[in-house]
Amino acid sequence: MTDLAVPVTTRKDWSSDQEVRWCPGCGDYSILTAVQLLMPELGAKREDTVFVSGIGCSSRFPYYMNTYGIHSIHGRAPALATGLAVVRPDLHVWVITGDGDALSIGGNHLLHALRRNVNITIILFNNQIYGLTKGQYSPTSEAGKVTKSTPFGSLDYPYNPVSLALGAEASFVARTHDLDRKHMMEVFRRAYEHKGAALVEVYQNCNVFNDGAFETITAKDNRASMLVPLEHGKPVRFGPDGEKGVIIAENGSAVIVDVAEVGEERILVHDESRPDPSLAFALSRLATGPYSPTPIGVLRAVDRPDYGSLAQDQLVAAAARKGPGDLAALLRSGTTWTVE
Repeated sequence: MTDLAVPVTTRKDWSSDQEVRWCPGCGDYSILTAVQLLMPELGAKREDTVFVSGIGCSSRFPYYMNTYGIHSIHGRAPALATGLAVVRPDLHVWVITGDGDALSIGGNHLLHALRRNVNITIILFNNQIYGLTKGQYSPTSEAGKVTKSTPFGSLDYPYNPVSLALGAEASFVARTHDLDRKHMMEVFRRAYEHKGAALVEVYQNCNVFNDGAFETITAKDNRASMLVPLEHGKPVRFGPDGEKGVIIAENGSAVIVDVAEVGEERILVHDESRPDPSLAFALSRLATGPYSPTPIGVLRAVDRPDYGSLAQDQLVAAAARKGPGDLAALLRSGTTWTVE
């Protein structure tokens, strides 16, 4: 039930007066619209909401939200968001980042925010390219990618962002794409409602420097055959008539099969709440890139204590201890301390 103290808002209330400056046709517009439409439905207050971003095209996002916001430095958004979420647990802290910002210079910050289970909602815009700096390859670009910085083709093996998040023990991991507003809004809602670190990867088209990168799976005529919907408690099936399914092979890997050949009883029933992330990880490895059947939806959603709550509990416990020390007096005593 929505808190009666929260005023009713509309998308207009959550939209700032700043002109949106992305390239015409950019997928960022779609993501921004999804968030602005969702916020009134969440029963959130603008004054209790903060968007933190790093550097990149996606990182202009805080300018366009009529909330508090921080446009920080390259890759450091998770670090700033961690500090804010821990000292102000009453706030709803969002991190807006891109594949280059989050997974290159910001990779270490992202991993630690996830493993600590900091109570933040991370939306990772993945367009598999550096857009702001005009088209260099990124950590998610496919091997062999020819760009300005890799004229003979990239030699790097790309990151799979959801696999990375699951490996870091993120308690909520999901994937969506910029051509399905309804799906985006539902996944963002789930991430917002999750207590702890939530990461949502969004396949986002850069129509200037990497146009059509996800067309193989996200084009309207391809979705039924190429997107594998993950719904908790339901068999993992896809295809125009649900004729394809996923099983777990003897070696633990996820494998696509014809349902008619193996039987419905062998099809994997998705369990997003399973404590062990190995099953979610197997699903995340089903596709090696956005050109084969790809899982979409919530891969993992488990409950475990968030970092801010644990830190607050520790402070309360420390304050309750009786002893000769006076921390406040020590901090105000001068520039040098004597330890005996």
